[in-house]
Amino acid sequence: MKVSNLKLIILLGVLASCGSSRTVQNNTVKPTRNPNTANPVKNISKPPVANTKPVPVPPADEVFKVNLPAINREFRGAWIASVANINWPSRNDLSIDQQKAEAISMLDMLKDNNFNAVIFQVRPSADALYTSSIEPWSYFLTGETGRSPYPNYDPLQFWIEESHKRGLELHVWLNPYRAHHTNGGAVNSLSMANKLSDIVVRLKNGMYWFDPANPKTQGHVSNVVKDIVQRYDIDAVHFDDYFYPYATYNKGGDFPDNATWNAYVSSGGTLSRADWRRDNVNKFVERIYKEVHAEKNYVKFGISPFGIWKPGYPAGITGSSQYDELYADAKLWLNKGWVDYFSPQLYWPIDSKGQGFEALLNWWESENTMKRHLWPGLNTVEIRTSDRPSEIKNQIELSRQILKGDAGEIHWSIAGLTRNPSMLSTLRNGPYKEKALVPKSPWIKAAPLATPTLFVADNGSFAQASWSNKNLKDVFQWALFKQYNGVWEIEILTLDTLSKDIPKYKYGKTLNAIAIKAIDRLGNESDYMAKKIK
Repeated sequence: MKVSNLKLIILLGVLASCGSSRTVQNNTVKPTRNPNTANPVKNISKPPVANTKPVPVPPADEVFKVNLPAINREFRGAWIASVANINWPSRNDLSIDQQKAEAISMLDMLKDNNFNAVIFQVRPSADALYTSSIEPWSYFLTGETGRSPYPNYDPLQFWIEESHKRGLELHVWLNPYRAHHTNGGAVNSLSMANKLSDIVVRLKNGMYWFDPANPKTQGHVSNVVKDIVQRYDIDAVHFDDYFYPYATYNKGGDFPDNATWNAYVSSGGTLSRADWRRDNVNKFVERIYKEVHAEKNYVKFGISPFGIWKPGYPAGITGSSQYDELYADAKLWLNKGWVDYFSPQLYWPIDSKGQGFEALLNWWESENTMKRHLWPGLNTVEIRTSDRPSEIKNQIELSRQILKGDAGEIHWSIAGLTRNPSMLSTLRNGPYKEKALVPKSPWIKAAPLATPTLFVADNGSFAQASWSNKNLKDVFQWALFKQYNGVWEIEILTLDTLSKDIPKYKYGKTLNAIAIKAIDRLGNESDYMAKKIK
């Protein structure tokens, strides 16, 4: 390098140094004096203080990986019928406090005996046990169609809140086509049998029925379902087995739908009358399934059809044919996956001739091509056997063998539990000894749950565990895992339980670790956080 170039580089370095010094000097804040002291106090601006407290981060050495056991899963539901005041309310003249007390007693019983779902009848016959601008208040609630409860409250909202507090799903049960029940008092100006008389027919037993073939019927029921799904925090919509009515309702006569049938034929329709009726119901079931998920994807749709599709399916089965009498092609709905769960009413004993429980459940399982939930309905109230508790217990255990990891059942009805202490104790001490989560529904898309944060503090003879989740609105329950001497225990907790004192020593065993998972309303699990106990 030349000397002249070296001098130039040194000169530039000096200039840069001076410039840098000036920059620092120009950005230096002059000290001010505190009038109360002789020492200068620097006027340094502080960063803004956050409004929220910092979330403590658990020490890395306390968080570790573990192999948690699978959580027990089984759907355990009970039907609660309002029609004819079968279950709730027990009378149509109860006070609001009496209605609430009855509901809470039922829900507490279900929670205490390790059930996890309620199928609550909110529309027994084109009426409402909830606030509705579409259909009138139910006669079975207040003793007069259209009369609101006083003081005013919303029974469905009450049932939802009280069910969820107890970790129970709430399924709204609607009868789609019954317009008025013979036990439903007089038809008045507010009754849908009167307001929609152009699409309602009167049967010979005194009931009124919507014509399933009329597009206005389908639109009306669709609006009822969508209204409930939109406005209420429900877990599922449920239909029972009443589509076209049983023949006995019309004293053996054919369903009076000549007007819609003649209109179909005049328009060039080519189906037989029976196939046309089935087609009406098929299209309606598919429509409701799609509309429910379009409104809220996580809301399930379930149907509980009559237990026999057709006599001879499977071989040896005898009895009524829902396919030919109710015009309900329930097998098709299951084959097509137009349901999230399917609960055929298998109300016969295991060894029944002509209607064997085991044979029918195996047949329905063979038709479950889309692998939806198949949870049979059990006749807990009056199954024809000398030992009902043992029969129901055996049916649950048999269902577990057939359905394996997707087991479940619904009890008809809650009266079979509330009025039979032996039934309740048999289940509580047997198949329902431990709590269970509902089986997952993998075909329903759900956003992953955030992993909960677990904190553990020493509280003497207890480890004080607490947890939280940044998206609590997505959480339905918690699964708490406790390890004693290397063996895990699982406890399913309600959403409002956010802490637990866990004994460090129990039955001569030492607490080694704690873990927590969040569970969403579809039974999906979050990742876990675990901590060692020292």
